[in-house]
Amino acid sequence: EHIPTLSASQLLEKMLEAPSRRKRGVEDEDSVKCSYTFLVPEKKITGPICASSMAPGDDKDRVTRLDIADVRDVLSRQRREIEMLQLMVDVDGGLVNEVKLLRKESRNMNSRVTQLYTQLLHEIIRKRDNSLDQARLENRILNATAEMLRLAARYKELEMRFSALAAVVNNQSVLIHELEEQCLRTYGRHEPPAGPPLVQVVPENLPVNTFTNEIQRDHNRGFARGSRMDSIPTSSPLGPFRDCYQALQAGHSTSGMYLLKADGSERPTQAWCEHGLDNGGWTVIQRRRDGSVNFFRNWEGYKVGFGNIDNEYWLGLENIYNLARQGDYRLMVELEDWVGKKVYAEYSSFRLESESEFYRLRLGTYQGNAGNSLISHNGKPFTTLDRDKDAFSGNCAHFHKGGWWYNACGQTNLNGVWYSGGVYRSRFQDGIFWADYGGGFYSLKAVRMMIRPID
Repeated sequence: EHIPTLSASQLLEKMLEAPSRRKRGVEDEDSVKCSYTFLVPEKKITGPICASSMAPGDDKDRVTRLDIADVRDVLSRQRREIEMLQLMVDVDGGLVNEVKLLRKESRNMNSRVTQLYTQLLHEIIRKRDNSLDQARLENRILNATAEMLRLAARYKELEMRFSALAAVVNNQSVLIHELEEQCLRTYGRHEPPAGPPLVQVVPENLPVNTFTNEIQRDHNRGFARGSRMDSIPTSSPLGPFRDCYQALQAGHSTSGMYLLKADGSERPTQAWCEHGLDNGGWTVIQRRRDGSVNFFRNWEGYKVGFGNIDNEYWLGLENIYNLARQGDYRLMVELEDWVGKKVYAEYSSFRLESESEFYRLRLGTYQGNAGNSLISHNGKPFTTLDRDKDAFSGNCAHFHKGGWWYNACGQTNLNGVWYSGGVYRSRFQDGIFWADYGGGFYSLKAVRMMIRPID
């Protein structure tokens, strides 16, 4: 049996026609005119559509299988279109994502390009600055070269002036001799006093064979250099101590300037403490090294001391006397020649007598490798140009240009003139000599006299 099939719209129309027909029949019968309007929401059909065979209607209003097939074709076509649209949406979404990625990469590339451009600007600026620095450095080098040439010319000029002054100083002995003869002639004496006997001890092998009579001086000796003997600074060195040995026992093992105040002395004084030689504790009482200090002084100068503590100086006879009478002391004399060799002479005891005895020298037994040249001065008083206490008829300080414990005049002269180069030429033996090491006409390069308590 053929079952009619209706679409949703046709089924709705038939459902609405039946009441209207019944109402019109009633209206005809009762002569009452009424109309009804039904608004039925269209529902989405999700299940099968059934049509009753009992419902009246023409065959033209029946839904056939063909109609259902057509609806299915339409639905299939619409489904394919939806799938196609979904594919297009997916493709378009992929394109959109790619476009987003490309935009992000473009932004990153723009940032990188900006960074590279900034670095390029910095590199250009740096190279420009380097060029400017190089130009300034070249200008400085040119200025320094010009200054060096100017200083070289100035140095040559000063060297010539110094040579002239040295020549004048070298002739001082001749001038003094002429003045002495003139004075003697003026005062009616016809025979000038002869010079002291020359040192006869001349070693076979001299330390150097360079002959010179140049007197080396410090060009800047007019300026303060180190700590002077005649002034105690407010920020003084370590101390005061009785001597350098006490400073060493107090834990100060570094060589340098210390403040000393011996028992019985009125005021402290500065001295150089040598802690790097023979277990340390040595008080340096005299030092020569470059000729920067003039040792041709009068009695008062040798009594109180003079020179620069960190260079050349004489500690002072009164200070040495006060130090040595605190106990039993020994003396070390260190000599250095012009080839760098050092020798020494050590005496087992050392002391001075008071000023009333003209600081007479007292020495013990000798040991060392320099020779016992100081033994001829043992027991002799100190002599200066203005206080002659030596055994010679003249003044040994005058001939030897210094102050010392002269005999007549002696085998050592450690406070004489500092000559450069070793062997020197002079009318008298006025250099810094030690007879048993180099002879009387060999001026030593460096000398140190040091005392220390006997262990």
